[in-house]
Amino acid sequence: MKDWLFLVAAILAEVIATSSLKASVGFTKLWPSVIVVLGYGLAFYFLSLALRTIPVGIAYAIWAGLGIALISLAGWVFFGQKLDAASIVGIGLIVAGVAVINIFSKVSVH
Repeated sequence: MKDWLFLVAAILAEVIATSSLKASVGFTKLWPSVIVVLGYGLAFYFLSLALRTIPVGIAYAIWAGLGIALISLAGWVFFGQKLDAASIVGIGLIVAGVAVINIFSKVSVH
């Protein structure tokens, strides 16, 4: 169970780092740039811990799918970025794909 928490921590750290990447304006702003480096470092550290028991394909699908959805949400909330109907449907399909993998996959998680 704790490995799933590590995966959640990895996803959240990656979302914070990617949001800060936008705020760093090409690494011209110090504190957002520091958050980028620390966030990605933590993201990969926690992902490596999660991969002790979660299969890499499953972990990466969850990482990517939820990361896309959360980054899109962060862009909308913090940066005023618009999401049109096609992007919302596409993100929904990605999240649905992650759900299908988690609900129906027979891949063993140790």
